[in-house]
Amino acid sequence: MRIEYRPGNYSDIACDLLAYPVFEEEAEDFAPLEPLDRKVRGAVRKALESGAFKPEPYRTCVLFPGTGLRAARLLLVGAGKKARFNPAVLRNVAGTAVRSARAAACRTMTFICRGEHPAGLGARVAAEGAVYADYDAGLYKTQAPGRRELELLHLAPGAAPGAEGEGAEGVRRGIITGEATNLARTLANEPANILTPECLVERARAIPGLAVHALEREEMEKMGMHALLAVSRGSAEPPRLILLEIPGEKGKRPRRGPLHALVGKGVTFDSGGISLKPGDKMEEMKGDMAGGAAVLGAMAALAQLKPRVPVIGLIPAVENLPGGRATRPGDVVRSYLGKTVEIINTDAEGRLILADALAYARTLGAARLLDIATLTGACMVALGKVNAGMMGTDQKTMDLLRRNCPLTGEGLWQLPMDDAYRHALRSEIADVKNIGERWGGAISAAKFLEEFVEDTPWVHLDIAGMDLETDGRPFACKGATGFGVRTLVNWLE
Repeated sequence: MRIEYRPGNYSDIACDLLAYPVFEEEAEDFAPLEPLDRKVRGAVRKALESGAFKPEPYRTCVLFPGTGLRAARLLLVGAGKKARFNPAVLRNVAGTAVRSARAAACRTMTFICRGEHPAGLGARVAAEGAVYADYDAGLYKTQAPGRRELELLHLAPGAAPGAEGEGAEGVRRGIITGEATNLARTLANEPANILTPECLVERARAIPGLAVHALEREEMEKMGMHALLAVSRGSAEPPRLILLEIPGEKGKRPRRGPLHALVGKGVTFDSGGISLKPGDKMEEMKGDMAGGAAVLGAMAALAQLKPRVPVIGLIPAVENLPGGRATRPGDVVRSYLGKTVEIINTDAEGRLILADALAYARTLGAARLLDIATLTGACMVALGKVNAGMMGTDQKTMDLLRRNCPLTGEGLWQLPMDDAYRHALRSEIADVKNIGERWGGAISAAKFLEEFVEDTPWVHLDIAGMDLETDGRPFACKGATGFGVRTLVNWLE
C-alpha cells in the first residue's frame, strides 16, 4: 500500500472510497457536516437521523454519494467524542477505515485527518494506523484471500489545511513506525519451530541500518551468565544474547548524550521448563518473546529515524523446555553480576535472562535502562488487557512515558516498588529467590530485576496481556499486537 499526503479539497480526489470521521456531538450540532452533506444530497443527515449510523468509536456506514464527490463511495467512521479525539483515537479511526476499504475490495481510498492535531502529527498517526490495519496474521496460509488489496491511500487534512512538507514528513515517519510495529507482530506470530533463537539473530541481521552481534553459549559461559544459561539448558536450541546497535559515522556509536539500553525478553517458546505449564493455551507461548520483538522493531525504526541519544538493544533469546539437562526447582546459579539465585520455579524464567542482560548492558556503558517483557500473569490479573504495568527507579522517564500514552495509544500504569516487596524474595541458601509469593507477583518480579540494575536509572514494562489480541478489533486483526514499539520509539525520538 502506498500512502501519500494530499492537501486540497477532498471532494476533488478521485478514489474508490472517501473515509470521513464523524464526532458524536455532530449528530446534534450538524453544522460541521453541512458542507459534506450538501455534496451528497442530504445522505449524511439521513444516515444519522434514521439511526443507520451512530458516530460511536469505530462504527461505520457506507453511502453512495452519486455525483457530489469524485469518490465512488463515502465511508462514515465513528470518531467518538471530540474532546477525547487524541492522536491514539485518530490512529485507530484511520485503521478502521483501511480495514473497511479492504473488506469492500477498494483499491484507492482517501482518509480525512480531522481534529485539531498539527498536520505532521495527524498524518503520522493516521499512516501508522493504516499500516497497522493493513497487516494480516495468516503467515502460513496456502490459499490467498479472495479480495483485492488496498493499493493507494491519500491522507487529506481536515478543516485547517496543513503544510504539505510537514504532512509528507509525518507520513514518512508514520510508515516507518507502522512497519516496525508490524515487524514485531510478525516475529511474535511466528511458530516456535521456525523462530528459534538463532533464527531471531538472522532476522535481526536482515534489518538495514543495524549492527548485530550475538553472543553464543560458550562466550556467555566464560562471562558467567549462568542465570540466562539456566533457562536454556533443557532445550536443544542454543541460546543467544543479541546486541543491536545503530552505527554512526565510520561505524562508531554516536555520542550525543547518555547511552540508553532497551532490553527485551526473548523466550521463543516457554513451556515452563520442569515447572511445566498447563496444556491449555500453551500454544500462545510462542509469543513469549514479544518484548524482544518490540525491542527489535523499535531499533529497526530508530535506525531510520535517527534518535537524539545513543541507544543499544539487547535481546536474550532462549527456549525454555524440560529435558534431562534442564534446570530444576531448588537449583542455585550465579548471575553475570555475581549474585546467586535460588531457582524456585523454572517458569519464572524471563527475569533470569533479563537479569544477566540488564547487568551486561551496564558494562557496555548504559546510563539508562528500560526492559520490556511478557513477565507475569499477575500483571494481567491486576491491570487486565487495558494497561501494561510500569515500575522502576527512573521516575522522570516513567512520568514521560505515562504522559505519552494518548499519543502512542499504548496504555501504561505505574505500580509501587516499596522495599517491603523485597521480603518475598529472600532465600535461605542464596542471595535471592527467583519468585516470591503469589500476592503482588508483578511487583516482586520487578524487585528481582532491581537487584541487577543497582543504581542505574531503570524502567520495567510488564506487557503480559497486552501482547496478544485474541478477539480482533475494527482496526486490527487477531494475533500479536507489537505493543511497546511506539512507546520505545516515541521516548527515544
